[in-house]
Amino acid sequence: MPQRYLIEGDPYHCQCYKTSRLIGEALQLTEDQMMTTFQSRFGREEWLQPYTDETLKALPSEGVTSVQVVCPGFSADCLETIEEIGMENRDYFLEAGGTRYEYIPCLNAEPGHVAALTDLLADQMQGWLTNEYDPAMSDRLARSLGAPQ
Repeated sequence: MPQRYLIEGDPYHCQCYKTSRLIGEALQLTEDQMMTTFQSRFGREEWLQPYTDETLKALPSEGVTSVQVVCPGFSADCLETIEEIGMENRDYFLEAGGTRYEYIPCLNAEPGHVAALTDLLADQMQGWLTNEYDPAMSDRLARSLGAPQ
């Protein structure tokens, strides 16, 4: 996302770093064994950094020849992760002298992941939906939206 969004208060940047920190803690990694980078950028604005592609190109010259990459911002692999992270960025890393690149897939449609999402949605949607239909409420809503009567 553009750097401007962070400056304007969007929490995405902080959420990414917190997620990375929590994953690192769960895997018992030290700070020098992991990093957070940002993949997508287009247009003229400056985007969040460090950029994934530039980082992967530089790592072999810093002595890092093996990486494992995870994209916790996605709940399922999409073309962006498969093509950009799984293939394009792998090629950058290997061409720069890396020897081992592993993309760790998203949780995708694994039964446990689907069950966890279902539970999360059920918890968060408590009280959102009711089985009761209130015609008076529908009429008030329609009037407030300027719908013809």
